[in-house]
Amino acid sequence: MTDGVLAYALIPAAALLLDTLLGDPRSGMHPVVLIGRLISFLESLLYPAEHRTPGSLLFRGGLVVALVISITGGVAWGLLTAAALGGPLCSALMGAVILYFTITPRALARDGLEIYHLLREKNIVLARKRLSWIVGRDTDRLNESDIARGAVETIAENTTDGVLSPLFFFLLFGPVGAACYRAANTMDSMLGYKNERYLYFGRAAARLDDVLNYIPARITFLLFIISSFFLGLDWKNAWKIGLRDAPKHPSPNGGYAEGPTAGALHVQLGGWNYYEGKPEFREYMGDPDRPLCGKDILYTLKLMYMATILFAVVEAIIYIFIG
Repeated sequence: MTDGVLAYALIPAAALLLDTLLGDPRSGMHPVVLIGRLISFLESLLYPAEHRTPGSLLFRGGLVVALVISITGGVAWGLLTAAALGGPLCSALMGAVILYFTITPRALARDGLEIYHLLREKNIVLARKRLSWIVGRDTDRLNESDIARGAVETIAENTTDGVLSPLFFFLLFGPVGAACYRAANTMDSMLGYKNERYLYFGRAAARLDDVLNYIPARITFLLFIISSFFLGLDWKNAWKIGLRDAPKHPSPNGGYAEGPTAGALHVQLGGWNYYEGKPEFREYMGDPDRPLCGKDILYTLKLMYMATILFAVVEAIIYIFIG
């Protein structure tokens, strides 16, 4: 095994170390922010001022998707190509930096811990406000259990979107794959709405995100069950509830994170949410064996980190084996 193969195998661990040390810098020059600006620019350029037929909107939205993926992948490839001139270790370091910018475990931990501490201090008003930064639902009337539910659901789902999916596409296609996935996921968060403006224009972005997360969501399912075992949670119930309830989720992928989480913690996720004052019911995940509380946020963060570490170790073993 060469030094280059070992360095490449350690890229996920290096990216996680960078995330642990540096977090997700809130900067206008963050690559994901720049991708968002690119999406907004292309939307302003390609969204038709008139003659908004479904076919035209679908085509133009698909063109945005193709351009954003191509540009993002091209930039990542260019950076890696330039770094490779300095040798395999330099290339691996650039790969770690690119992967670091695509994952968000520390950001999830930061958000979850802030809400947990506010709940522990019984500061419900500020906890509601802090939750509103990371969820789309109305939070102004939520009680402690509802706030904890919102945080747990968000952390569980974003373990797939924000951590394991980028690692999965790194495994398949290297840092370029991780960067392209992050671009696709960012497009879904900006364009993938079922409202009048984006129903057709954002459909390509939404469908692409569903397809890309399909396998990583099922990997999350398995890793959450294994993580439950290592953390001393009820892994058998995580398996049972996950199999029973995951398909009920309105998203083709979200239930495969929320289902085992609900089972491992013996709580019930889902139920009624309000969006701009309008009620919306989402199928329940899990059984209401006990009410949700702030500590469930901590347990979910532990599941997220354990699943992330396990996947990074598996990736390193695969790279070493095939290298």
